[in-house]
Amino acid sequence: MHPHDAVRHEPTRPGPARPVWMLRFTRAERAIHHVTALLMGVCLVTAGMLYLPMLSTVVGHRELVKTVHVWCGFALPAPIVLGLVSRAFRTDLRSLNRFAPHDWEWLKRGDRRAVRHGRGVLPVGKFNAGQKLNAAFTAGAILLMLGTGEMLTFPDPWPVHWRTGATFVHDWLFLIIVIVVAGHLWEAFRDKNALGGMLTGRVDRDWAARHHPGWLDAVQRGAARAPDGGSGTASGEEVSGATGEGGPEFAKRRPGMS
Repeated sequence: MHPHDAVRHEPTRPGPARPVWMLRFTRAERAIHHVTALLMGVCLVTAGMLYLPMLSTVVGHRELVKTVHVWCGFALPAPIVLGLVSRAFRTDLRSLNRFAPHDWEWLKRGDRRAVRHGRGVLPVGKFNAGQKLNAAFTAGAILLMLGTGEMLTFPDPWPVHWRTGATFVHDWLFLIIVIVVAGHLWEAFRDKNALGGMLTGRVDRDWAARHHPGWLDAVQRGAARAPDGGSGTASGEEVSGATGEGGPEFAKRRPGMS
């Protein structure tokens, strides 16, 4: 046999494992987050234009900026209120409003993000304690800004000392919100998987096991209970009955696929 006629069989090397994508946020949940973030961003930018002399001089059009600021401020609660028609969003609100024992542990421990055997050391649900505190602060800040902003926009019914207090709270809360939003963005851009979850609605199952193992377990329990064997959608501490956004197959598609 000619040597060139021999066929060499190279051992096949397994390729890298393909990620398994899980549905984390529905379109409704992402829309609520994005619209609220947009309105909050416009409020913060226009507030800076109104209160910082350097920006006021450069931008000008103070009345227009004030009008945009007021309208966006009054519109801030609208996405959240309208979003209550979404069962997935209501389930998320219930999860955000519950502080479990592992949430307190998450706040106290320095190794809260440690991973053992591919899973996080704490049974974190869909949202960790930091995200729950951020959501609570944001909700309270919106209500306070709405109330004090109403006093400043329509001053006639309110006594002078009330308006003075409202101005003090509105201005200082603006600075605190800027700091909290900057921290939120910093944490979001540090974790590309978490950011992708809010942009596309899907996350890698391995990432879920590392950062939200309690939520992953809830999803798997929901899938085991599903009569058709499909993948259920979970809110973290409890499983929602709706699969959302196209059903089980939707969660298996890669990000960017419709």
